[in-house]
Amino acid sequence: MIINKQRLLALFIKESLQIIRDPSALIIAFILPLMLLFLMGYAISLDSKHIPVGIVIEKNSAHTSSLIKAFQTSESFDVQIAKDRRAFVKQLQEGKLRAMIVVPANFDKDILQGKPKIQIITDGSEPSIANFVIKYSFALWQNWLKFEKLSTKANINIQARYWFNAPLLSSYFLLPGSIAITLTLIGTLLTALVVAREWERGTMEAIMSTPIKILELLLGKLLPYFVLGLFSLLICVLITLFWFEIPFRGSYLLLLLTSSVYLFSALSIGLLISTLAKNQFVAAQMALIIGFLPAMILSGFIFQISSMPSWLQFLTHIIPARYFINILQTLFLAGNIYEIIIPNTLWMLGIGLFLFGIIFIITKKKLSS
Repeated sequence: MIINKQRLLALFIKESLQIIRDPSALIIAFILPLMLLFLMGYAISLDSKHIPVGIVIEKNSAHTSSLIKAFQTSESFDVQIAKDRRAFVKQLQEGKLRAMIVVPANFDKDILQGKPKIQIITDGSEPSIANFVIKYSFALWQNWLKFEKLSTKANINIQARYWFNAPLLSSYFLLPGSIAITLTLIGTLLTALVVAREWERGTMEAIMSTPIKILELLLGKLLPYFVLGLFSLLICVLITLFWFEIPFRGSYLLLLLTSSVYLFSALSIGLLISTLAKNQFVAAQMALIIGFLPAMILSGFIFQISSMPSWLQFLTHIIPARYFINILQTLFLAGNIYEIIIPNTLWMLGIGLFLFGIIFIITKKKLSS
């Protein structure tokens, strides 16, 4: 299908002028994201359960087996066992484990000397979880000493090391994820409202009665909000980096590319909503239920996905924000880990293309009728 650049440019200019003249669009695009960023940075802290941890047992013994059992019987931890810490390093980098507990080879000897030591390495990208691991592990350790009738006056030396977020600030975890929520606002809510308004006013029928092609119409609707989303992304990233001083360890090019893919999927959701619901009120309700709330609740941004029921965990796979938040937290706190970035980007792209295809079919039927 050949796209007429002149018609597409005319649609782009028309939509851009409409955005500039519409105060509500500018508020959603710029004011709400700023409010969200500052709320996430200053007002919210998190806690979690069912945390995946790896326990490294460098030398097996009756004491180490008993210690493993103490962690395994706890409902707060999902435990994996290995003999070498290298088996868990990559999983810790990829976010599959939240902590690594190392029991050294001389553990039994240290117990006899009254100076047992273990090391806890945590994923500091989620400070609340890291703190929980440290505190609860120490409590388990003390209970285990009492259960084994070992000396409770031993000089216990637990060495903790926090990866990806050394100061253990909640903002390190929340603010990168809030960028995804910001783009969801622009992509889903704003697009659904503005296009539904055109249906109400009858201007959409006027546009569809022109010789414009379906693809040109859809792109003309998506591109202005895509550009608006990139501007909002720039503002959010600048505030995150320079106001809150959140580190960024990844590639800015990867951030731009992955954000563009997510914007495409979010815009497709908004355009689909506006195509189905030609009323602003209905479109707003659908945008909140289908776009915004799932991005807040079911993406892993606030609540850990592993803590959800299995059927709800399955449902999260169709939510684009789940993949984008994972990418953002990886780029900001861990760096360019392509084992995370590439699969998540492909998932977002697949969802966006699927939704865009549905919109194309629905719009074609409307033009044909």
